[in-house]
Amino acid sequence: MDRTEPRLEHTVAGGVATVVISNPAKRNAMTAAMWSTLPGLLEQLAADPAVRVLVLTGAGDTFCAGADISSLRDPASDPQALAVAAEEALAAFPGPTLAAVRGYCVGGGSQLAAACDLRFAEEGASFGVTPARLGVVYAASSTRRLVALIGPAAAKHLLFSGELIDTARALRTGLVDEVLPAGELDKRVDSYVRTLSARSRLTQAAAKEFAGGREDRDAYWAEQARRSGDTAEGVAAFLERRAPRFTWTTGS
Repeated sequence: MDRTEPRLEHTVAGGVATVVISNPAKRNAMTAAMWSTLPGLLEQLAADPAVRVLVLTGAGDTFCAGADISSLRDPASDPQALAVAAEEALAAFPGPTLAAVRGYCVGGGSQLAAACDLRFAEEGASFGVTPARLGVVYAASSTRRLVALIGPAAAKHLLFSGELIDTARALRTGLVDEVLPAGELDKRVDSYVRTLSARSRLTQAAAKEFAGGREDRDAYWAEQARRSGDTAEGVAAFLERRAPRFTWTTGS
């Protein structure tokens, strides 16, 4: 394979799936083919019982500079619809998802990062939601997700102006959850996802649904907890001062 070809790479190790956005010639901009590929890749990883956590990142020193602008001139494609489908697939991933951000996280890159459950960034990263620079109407679902994440005023600032913000402001607004010094991002992400992999998948799945507004599933998750035995195992492990052995998995 030509290593400069725009693509999505992925690996699975230690319960963690890592998806890498790679388009080095264009700061990891997402082509139409990359947008189209992402939902199927996520479905494949979600079905893998070995995958507990998903990390989304960019190749090299950039997360993603947005959509490949040349695709906007192709009348045969609808890049915004493709981007929204990819974003929704990422948001629906059943396990915890984390965006590890270096460099530019702009446009469609910010759209993908916002669809993750958490975002860790390296100092010096830049964030922007830039449809106003192109005269593009940002999708309603993407706008609602951004507003839910950072609030109406901060979302309007980004959408109205298309300006880039630094990690300090991104952290203040809630666009990122942690900012790491240069050289420390990979170490922190690795440590954090190992922690997530050791925790209750049942708790994480229920919390993800509840945080997304699915209060109607309260009885379902209470039944899952009762049947799984994970609560009893967690309490026993705590009292016995050992690591718990949780057994619940998606679809159990």
